[in-house]
Amino acid sequence: QVQLLESGGGLVQAGGSLRLSCKFSGSPFAMYVMAWYRQAPGKQRELVATVTPGSSTTYADSVKGRFSISRDNSKSTVYLQMHSLKPEDSAMYYCKADHVGRYGPDYWAQGTQVTVSS
Repeated sequence: QVQLLESGGGLVQAGGSLRLSCKFSGSPFAMYVMAWYRQAPGKQRELVATVTPGSSTTYADSVKGRFSISRDNSKSTVYLQMHSLKPEDSAMYYCKADHVGRYGPDYWAQGTQVTVSS
């Protein structure tokens, strides 16, 4: 059974940094595209970044140049490194796993809160 466990959220001042982690288990990690989403109160869920098994990445324009997604296959973990944080980055952040070779279900973590104060 696939399980995702997030950590690393918290309160940070504008301009600061945080690193989110998402530990994957229950299926071969290398078969999954991993992604980070975020959702702020009253706003639509936003795709922040993706990373393929081969470490090809994509980013939302709003975070490009400030955030970096990466994966450690030896630890079955995906990371979101966030720098130069802005108050508008405040949201609940969720990691998601999507199998690359089949139309199976997407798997979601429980979410971790990021709050950026000015």
